[in-house]
Amino acid sequence: MSEVTETTPQPAYDPQQPVPGQVPPQPAPSAQVAPTAPAPGTRQPQQDLRYTQPVQPQQAVQPAPPVARQPHAVPGVVPGDHAAPGPHSTPPPQPVPQDRPLLQYRFDGPEDAPVLVIGPSLGTTWHMWDRQIPELARHWRVFRYDLPGHGGAPAHPATGVGDLADRLLATLDSLGVRRFGYAGCSIGGAIGTDLALRHPDRVASLALVAASPRFGSADEFRQRGVIVRTNGLEPMARTAPEAWFTRGFAAAQPAIVEWAVQMVRTTDPGCYIAACEALAAFDIRAELGRISVPTLVLVGAEDQVTGPAEARTLVAGIPDARLALVPGASHLAPVEQPGAVTDLLLMHFSTAWQDTPGPIPVPPAVPAALSVPYAPVAEIAPAAVAPESAAAAGRDRHDSGMKVRREVLGDAHVDGALAASDAFTEDFEELVTRYAWGEVWSREGLDRRTRSCVTLTALVASGHLEGLAAHTRAALRNGLTPEEIKEVLLQSAVYCGIPAAGAAFAIARSVIQEETRPPA
Repeated sequence: MSEVTETTPQPAYDPQQPVPGQVPPQPAPSAQVAPTAPAPGTRQPQQDLRYTQPVQPQQAVQPAPPVARQPHAVPGVVPGDHAAPGPHSTPPPQPVPQDRPLLQYRFDGPEDAPVLVIGPSLGTTWHMWDRQIPELARHWRVFRYDLPGHGGAPAHPATGVGDLADRLLATLDSLGVRRFGYAGCSIGGAIGTDLALRHPDRVASLALVAASPRFGSADEFRQRGVIVRTNGLEPMARTAPEAWFTRGFAAAQPAIVEWAVQMVRTTDPGCYIAACEALAAFDIRAELGRISVPTLVLVGAEDQVTGPAEARTLVAGIPDARLALVPGASHLAPVEQPGAVTDLLLMHFSTAWQDTPGPIPVPPAVPAALSVPYAPVAEIAPAAVAPESAAAAGRDRHDSGMKVRREVLGDAHVDGALAASDAFTEDFEELVTRYAWGEVWSREGLDRRTRSCVTLTALVASGHLEGLAAHTRAALRNGLTPEEIKEVLLQSAVYCGIPAAGAAFAIARSVIQEETRPPA
């Protein structure tokens, strides 16, 4: 049984465009298990999951018949006209916070089966999983969702991976789904790890496809946001096939490649940029040991985006994780090698499903003596800060300042500045990080866009143009467009002088051309 709930019409590309479910899969070599060697100081992972059956050519899977898309009265809110939850979804629907947009979703499979949630990759829609659905829906009630602004979903940009996970849980709560298995690709995998870390009682089993504890570098994803903000999504669409598929597959399946490009083109740019910012800030390398859910880490052997190295990092860090390499596949392995991926998911979720959650740590009880209410008899002056507390506060400001400094200026710039520091200048670097970035740039009175405008103007006015290139890059990362930077410099020319502004224009133009150039 299939059930679709969506909030807006599908984007206006050709509905006859082939999708993965309309193209017969290609024979692939057997997916073999990659032997993993734990990093020094890490545990020996369990025996890797093995996929040894050869993938045979199959008949083309016909897509489900189209279902009329009904717009909601309230954008992002799913109507409650769904079938009653089965025995695996016993809790009644929960009220949904009005300030949290829900996700566009689709159900496939028996209403009384356990729920399996499947998450997409950045720039794709739930259709990337079309070839897995016929088999998975025989065993589970499969819940697929679209990211905000993808696949015609309402364009409510997310503030981070945690925000996306919260929206997913709110959507599931509205349907009465309490416990579920989860499989996600790329950013969909990041959402799965966030759920496993913050809500282990909700996740029965986890599969991470083309995932990573940290996706590239923060600079890389913020740079991608700058390019999209300036040039739109066409550069991302043009380079998607190279990132998502092997060369052989792209040459043999041009219809699928064009379908994938159309998915990117029809994504909302603002939501795409927000997802890039979410991935830029995502880093759970230090938290992998807290994931207690049985986990399959699945990766295409030729994935150049989040490849086998990232997969092995996940397996080495997650206590109950297994690795499966799929030959002949790149980043979108579910599309490129659907048979292998389907069999691996079936094997994992059939054998590693926790019907009851493990024990969840409970904070220690507050001692009774500390919980007795009291009334102050007089106002007491604040105690002097102990030296240790002052040092700790300074360290906190330094750490938060370093985080903001890297977010605004980029890792490459900050790493260069720190590498050039020595015993003579290290105190100055500490001062800049703690005071300029940990205190002033961290204040809530102005957003970062406004602070970039002020900074550019101040640099022109003071003639300190040696810092203009770095802060032009920072302004682009903080969301200013080239047109807005031009307006700031024009305003500066009137009040700070034509010569200084002219020199600033030359520097800014060079930086903007470099930073907004689409990838080749």
